[in-house]
Amino acid sequence: MAIAARVDRNKYDVFRWRYELSLPKKLALAVGIACLTGLIAQIRIVIPWSPVPVTGQTFAVLLAGVILGRWWGGISLTMYAGLGIAGVPWFTGWGGGLSHLAGPTGGYIIGFILAALFLGHFTDKYIRSRSFLSMLGLMLFANFILIYVPGVLQLGLWINLVKGEPIAFTNLLMMGVIPFIAGDITKAILAAAIARGVTPKSAYNGEVDKDKWASWRLP
Repeated sequence: MAIAARVDRNKYDVFRWRYELSLPKKLALAVGIACLTGLIAQIRIVIPWSPVPVTGQTFAVLLAGVILGRWWGGISLTMYAGLGIAGVPWFTGWGGGLSHLAGPTGGYIIGFILAALFLGHFTDKYIRSRSFLSMLGLMLFANFILIYVPGVLQLGLWINLVKGEPIAFTNLLMMGVIPFIAGDITKAILAAAIARGVTPKSAYNGEVDKDKWASWRLP
């Protein structure tokens, strides 16, 4: 019991410390998560019928908001996108430059920023979001809506510009959605389990549900 209480206290101290960090230290953490995203982006599997590879970077994206909070997770992924456009070779395949954002995977990169902002907001505002099932639901929404929708839209536009004709919706799904579903669900489950393990179940930032979350029934 004492060990569990100590662990909970340590988690609270870490997140409170993260919340109260100075601007330079928050920037340093954001750069660190951007670098981690770039490193994991090199874990990739090329799909013969699609210009979009399977990568590991969404795992880092799903945890960025949890680790850095409401705004800084999004800022970190904005750094990842912006520095990559500027030429830092940390996009998939050690690539960099504006062509990557304008190419078939650019919409997914924009979605990374939206997903990190979304997850950081819920992590910081709602204690209840830090349960496994709540976090898994939020991460699945972030992955399949906030990342996939802009990703597929830009992929379809890119194919249209390259081929000069619209692509069938089913073919677009085969290129930009279906091959990634199983892997992304697996990454979301793992990321949600990590988030559940590292986040405190007490308020460190004036959370709106700090006096009532424990009475809710979901684990």
